[in-house]
Amino acid sequence: MKILQLIKILLLLLPVSAIALEPVPLRIGAQAAGTLEWELSIMALEPTDDFKLQVQDIATPEAGKIALQSGAVDMIVADWIWVSKLRASGSDLTFYPYSNASGALLVRNDSPINTIMDLHGKHLGIAGGELDKNWLLLQALAQQSQFDINASVEKTFAAPPLLNEQLKQGRIDAVLTYWNFAAKLEPEGFKQLIDGKDIIRALGVVETVPSLGYVFKQGFANDHKKAVNRFFEASQKAKNLLCTSDPAWQKVIPLTKTDNLIVQQKLRQRYCEGIVRHWGEAERQSAEQIYKLLRSSSNNQLTGSVDHIQAGTFWTME
Repeated sequence: MKILQLIKILLLLLPVSAIALEPVPLRIGAQAAGTLEWELSIMALEPTDDFKLQVQDIATPEAGKIALQSGAVDMIVADWIWVSKLRASGSDLTFYPYSNASGALLVRNDSPINTIMDLHGKHLGIAGGELDKNWLLLQALAQQSQFDINASVEKTFAAPPLLNEQLKQGRIDAVLTYWNFAAKLEPEGFKQLIDGKDIIRALGVVETVPSLGYVFKQGFANDHKKAVNRFFEASQKAKNLLCTSDPAWQKVIPLTKTDNLIVQQKLRQRYCEGIVRHWGEAERQSAEQIYKLLRSSSNNQLTGSVDHIQAGTFWTME
């Protein structure tokens, strides 16, 4: 007993730096074959003393949101509109940028559709539902030219893989889809008419604002600030490696789920174009502009009734 007491006293006398601390477990919810899985696989090659990754598979984005809110995972990738809406009802979720990659509107290379106005009377496939952010912003852009695109096109809302096939088979004339599915179409005879970044710039938003980010509970981040910040640093390092190191890229090629070299190259290009290079006050002000556009376009359905982004929606590294 005396020996144990002596050990305890000695431990109390040691400086904190001399006591080895266990890495903080970070339970990350990730969808199979998503770009988050690419990054996590690279990060796992260089473990740190600050955090220990525990990757948990999630079937869909909605399943990830449920897992986060229930405490089954500590972090997922989601959008800041959802975070702000939940904070308005008392949640402590917060957001840190993950990617600037945006969806795009695509048609066949030989299509007579050259502008948004040319979509009049055409059949448009839309990834997601009626509250998809790309679709809402495209409507806002068309409205600037007094073009009611919602009433002027035949619409099909469906999952991105299904829409890609329908476009290839000529069952739809154009598709508004997520960036990675757009990247898979480009090498196969399709072109982008406009992407999400172009849409928001045409709507008067100057800065590029990430649509997706890491979402987690603010209380968890406050309790484990060093581990969370180190994770974000490691995430950025993994992104840079995937875009500058061919050996690193080779490691994630199996995760792209395609053997087509040209498609792989296009996926890498679009992924790298989406790396967040700056996140500051200017970008957060632009996010407020986008919020107001989405609130108006969705008639408050996407954002809720609150007329501004809630305080604390965006996490800042300190």
